Amino acid sequence: MMAPAKTVKRRVAVIVAHADDEVLGCGGTIRKHTRAGDTVSVIILADGETSRGSQPNDKAIEQREKSARAAAEILGVKNVEIHRFPDNRLDSIARLDIIKVVEQDINDAMTDVVYTHHAGDLNVDHRRVHEAVVTACRPQLGHPVQTLLFFETPSSTEWQPPGSGQPFLPNWFVDISDVLERKMAALRVYNSELRSWPHPRSLEGVEHLARWRGATIGCAAAEAFMLGREIRK
Repeated sequence: MMAPAKTVKRRVAVIVAHADDEVLGCGGTIRKHTRAGDTVSVIILADGETSRGSQPNDKAIEQREKSARAAAEILGVKNVEIHRFPDNRLDSIARLDIIKVVEQDINDAMTDVVYTHHAGDLNVDHRRVHEAVVTACRPQLGHPVQTLLFFETPSSTEWQPPGSGQPFLPNWFVDISDVLERKMAALRVYNSELRSWPHPRSLEGVEHLARWRGATIGCAAAEAFMLGREIRK
């Protein structure tokens, strides 16, 4: 009798500009990975706060990082890397400096699945992170990344007018019907970043998007992605 095939565990990196992007973009998918026993790292590049006042607010930065770790715990993530590049100013940083950080994190974890921002987002930090990740994941001999996926971020992806950036046209979906409540619980940790309905970054807006993405593929809730690359071995 043939033994059942072993499930291959994945090494996943979610690389984002700001703490809360990971939950907004793929919090349900993160939970699906951790529940399956995959190793997930959340990598946050910008501090998310220094653009909001004339002086850096260390207390606000620390609170946001605390929220990131709390959200990670809810989703079952054990590794959170935070780099504190200046918020909404990643276009002022040499692109190579960002790429080197991303490359190091990917190589340290021997990541084979990467999730990051969509290229057409309105937020400049999102676009710069996308560019850095795509460069860091260029398919060279021996590179560990096999799957590269881009997510949508409410109040950034859909706010880019037609013709001003690449449209988000999802072709990869993850059914998160059974983990949607866990995603919403992680999002509530970022209470200061949430807005009132009908803002797209409200609890209602995020849930409505998940429900709509689910409806488009015939399930109760989903997260949508654009596939950048998949290498089958």
